[in-house]
Amino acid sequence: MSNDNVLTFHGHVGTPVAIREGSAVPWVLFRVASTPSHWDQASRSWRELPTTWLSIKAFRQLAQNAAESLKVGDPVVVIGRLRTETWTTKEGEARESTVVEATLIAHDLGRGVTAFRKVDRQAAAAPGSDGTAEALAELEGQTSAA
Repeated sequence: MSNDNVLTFHGHVGTPVAIREGSAVPWVLFRVASTPSHWDQASRSWRELPTTWLSIKAFRQLAQNAAESLKVGDPVVVIGRLRTETWTTKEGEARESTVVEATLIAHDLGRGVTAFRKVDRQAAAAPGSDGTAEALAELEGQTSAA
């Protein structure tokens, strides 16, 4: 039995999904926003709840396919494991961020249609230290006002 925290999350892509290279392994790091709503019986209207933002990280073929397939605003479903990334800024400050290490990323077909195109698989090495700290700091700057 595994002690991993597996999460299923759906929302909209909130930042560009750009392929990055680190330790010879392609990877992506992007943000997904989810704004739940509920029916308010008293006002007879839908009410939006606060938006939840999550950082999503993927490696290898999943990263390459995500970078080629996803655009800002796309509705997605992500399944992955919760991880805590820690790093130190250039100023020496300790930082920490919760990241979903994705095992599955898909368009949310309840919100639209997409076309599937199979790609050739490529062998890849295990992930290593690859610049995640810089990417997380960049993402925090892009969504801090949200």
